[in-house]
Amino acid sequence: MDTLGLVLEAQVQPANLQDRDGAKEVLSPLADKHWRLSKIWADGGYRGELAAWVWNLRQGRGKRRIHLEIVEKAQGNGFVVLPKRWIVERSFAWLGRSRRLSKDYEALCETGETLIWIAMIHLMTKRLAVP
Repeated sequence: MDTLGLVLEAQVQPANLQDRDGAKEVLSPLADKHWRLSKIWADGGYRGELAAWVWNLRQGRGKRRIHLEIVEKAQGNGFVVLPKRWIVERSFAWLGRSRRLSKDYEALCETGETLIWIAMIHLMTKRLAVP
């Protein structure tokens, strides 16, 4: 997601794949696409060697490097809004309004990815149509 909550890259992966391992597959197209992207915010589940991998993703040829920043959980009790995390959660809520994405009915990961793109295209065209 970008800072407006629009999808930049989407990939549906099987449940037996660890998030840190799946992140490499999602982020690898960033080596050539989205050249203005310079920072990625992620939650604590992506801590570890992924930050170094992302930093080295665009090495050489004068390309701008990408910095992976881990958004830490707030200390204390109760609900606390985490910086930048609410943008992703809001986007998930927008996608969840789509009937086909409200539950996981799909047998193929590719079908789920396609439905994410269709739902986001629908959302963006509705925004363009409003004066």
